[in-house]
Amino acid sequence: MIQAMYIALSVFCLSLLLGFGPAHAEPPSELAVVPGVEIDRYLGTWYEIARYPNRFQKECVAVTAEYSLRPDGDIRVVNACRKGTLDGEIKKIEGKAWVADRETNAKLRVRFFWPFWGAYWIIDLGEEYEYAVVGHPKRKYLWILNRTPEMAPDLYQTIVERLVEQGYDPGRIERTPQPGS
Repeated sequence: MIQAMYIALSVFCLSLLLGFGPAHAEPPSELAVVPGVEIDRYLGTWYEIARYPNRFQKECVAVTAEYSLRPDGDIRVVNACRKGTLDGEIKKIEGKAWVADRETNAKLRVRFFWPFWGAYWIIDLGEEYEYAVVGHPKRKYLWILNRTPEMAPDLYQTIVERLVEQGYDPGRIERTPQPGS
C-alpha cells in the first residue's frame, strides 16, 4: 500500500516536471497597447476610477494624475490623493515620464525616484481622450482613468470586459472613491 502510494506520487511529480500534469492556462500574450497616442491631447488632469491594489497607493482615495510638458520635452507627472477618506490629508508626488515607443507613443516610462522607473502602457483610450486605461506589460498594475471623477457604469463595464480579453483579472480591480461618486 505505501509502496503503491509512493509510486503514484512519484509518477505524478515526474509528470508535472515533464509538463504532462494538469492543464494550465496559457500565459497571456504580450499586452496590446492602443495604436497611437497624441501626447498633447493626453496631457491634463485624470481622475482614477479604479485600479489594481498596490503598496504605493495604500489608503489613497480621490486620486488624480496631472500631466504637463516639461521644457526638455518629457512629461511632468504629479500624482495626488487623499489618505483614508475624501477629507483626508492630501499627499502628492512628482515624477517624470518619457515616451519609450515613438511609433505609437503608447508605451511610456515613469520615474518618481532615481534610478527606478516603471512601465506605463496605454492599453485603452477614448476617441475624445475622455478615458484611458494604463497597464503594465506583466499585468502587475492597472489604472482606469477618466477626465471627470465619475464614469458611466456602462462604459466602466465595457472597459472591464476588454481588460479580461487583455488577460487582467476583474476580481482584483478596486474602485477608487472620488468626490461626488
